[in-house]
Order: sequence, then structure tokens, then C-alpha cells
Amino acid sequence: MLTFKDITLADRETIIKYTMDSPHRNCDLSFSNLYSWRFLYGTQYAESDGFLILKFWADGELSYMMPIGKGNLMTVLEKMIADSQQEQSKFCMLGVCETMKTELDEVMPGLFTFQTDRAYADYVYLREDLATLSGKKYQAKRNHINKFRKSYNYEYLPITKDHIGECLRLEAEWCRTNNCSEEAGMNAERRAIIQALTHFEELKLLGGLLRVDNDIVAFTFGAPINNDTFGVHVEKADTDIDGAYAMINYEFANHVPTQYTYLNREEDLGMEGLRKAKLSYYPTILLEKAVVCYKK
Repeated sequence: MLTFKDITLADRETIIKYTMDSPHRNCDLSFSNLYSWRFLYGTQYAESDGFLILKFWADGELSYMMPIGKGNLMTVLEKMIADSQQEQSKFCMLGVCETMKTELDEVMPGLFTFQTDRAYADYVYLREDLATLSGKKYQAKRNHINKFRKSYNYEYLPITKDHIGECLRLEAEWCRTNNCSEEAGMNAERRAIIQALTHFEELKLLGGLLRVDNDIVAFTFGAPINNDTFGVHVEKADTDIDGAYAMINYEFANHVPTQYTYLNREEDLGMEGLRKAKLSYYPTILLEKAVVCYKK
């Protein structure tokens, strides 16, 4: 029997001891994402047989993540299936990427259905690509950067607790401009951003901001997903400042520790403009994720 508990800030070290050593680069496994979005999903976790198990409710439906850890995968999957039966729910896992699907097919072949949704694929880039923007394909991005440098008197600074209030004000202004209150997904994102910024130091987030003439015009932040991949959770900018998004992206890529080979810039959620923007940076990996359900 599995014993689940709600995720709190005090659980960070317990959870990252599994995720940091994992080969999986799924943005949903970042502790800061798990904590910041728990209000929406009621996320809980359990430890069993050398694995971390994550349980949550998506649109009111019970769901799990693929267990993360080392040991007998079949044993822990059987316990998860039993837990779902106890909850009188079908056993389904969300965010299952290709390497996870391979593991499932090895231990329980033919027992699961797999359904992918392009809207939830993660965009994973080489950090060096975004930090250098070298090569012909990035010419337009370099032009944006050079234009920004010529047009504005700016500085890049790492986010500290002294900047949180200003970041929250920029986020609030961005939401007013984009009518966040009228769209459930954007309103939920706002709550998650506020959660993360409010607990910036406890979550050990890394972030950066741009000032133009002493005013914050863009900020971004994230946290490691595993030992080779850093997750960029949020990027907000004043759209009246031409090139602010390109510049904060470039500067942050240059300030993420070089131990991280990859930057996961998360999903596009099916939004056409966001998809176009993310594709324009030429992801190295389009990390497709599946909903996986137990056939029985």
C-alpha cells in the first residue's frame, strides 16, 4: 500500500534526490513546477521500492506520473495500479516521454495504451545554441539582439529577493495587457508565477531581469530538472520594448551554469504564436509526452 502526502517546501530535497539523477528531461518533474502548480492539481507524492511516485488530479481525473527511481519497476507499477483501484479510478499516467514508454513496454508489454498530444511536447535546446546564436539559422535572432543593444540603455541582473516586488508588478501589468483574468489557463499560470516568486529563495530558483532606463522590462526564471537539463519556467517581457523577449532569452542562456547541456523551455499548449516563437529557436529535441492508461 502506498502512503501519499501533500508536497511542501520541506520536501524539496526528498524529491530532487530522485529527479536530479534521472535521465528524464520532462519539465513536469522539476520540483519548482510541482510546488508552484500544486494548487491546481492537488499534487501528492510517495516513496516506495526505490521510486518516487507522483499523484495528482487533472481536470478532476486522478492521474500519476511515471515513477522515477531505480529498482523493480513492475513492483511499483502494480502498487500504483492497486492505489488507483482503491480510489475507484482508471489507472493513467501523464507526461510519459519516449524513454519512459520503452521502460513500460519492457516490464509490462502490451498492457498500456499510449496517446500523445503535440500541445504538451517540451521544447529542449542546447544551452550553447541559445547562448551563442551562432550560424546562419540564428541570423534573425542576432539582428534582434543587436537592434536592442543599439536602441536601449539596458542592464541584465540576476534576480534576488530585492527584485521580487518589481517582477510581480511587471507580471501584473503583463496580465492586464493580455486579459489573464478572462482565460482560465493564463489565470492559473499567474497564480503559479506568484507562488514561485513569493518562495524564490526557498525553491532555489535562478532568474534574471532586464532593466531599461532603470525600469524592469523583462524577467525569467527556472530550476534544474536533472543533472544535465535546466528548466526555464517563465519568461515575461514588456511587449512595447522591441526585442525584450529575444534579449532576456539570450542573456539568461548565458547565465545558466554551463554544467547544464540542455534548456527545457516547456510546452506551447497548442498556442500558435507561442509554437512559432519556440520553433524559431530550433529545438534540439521535441520531447513528446503521452497519456498512458492501463488497458484492464
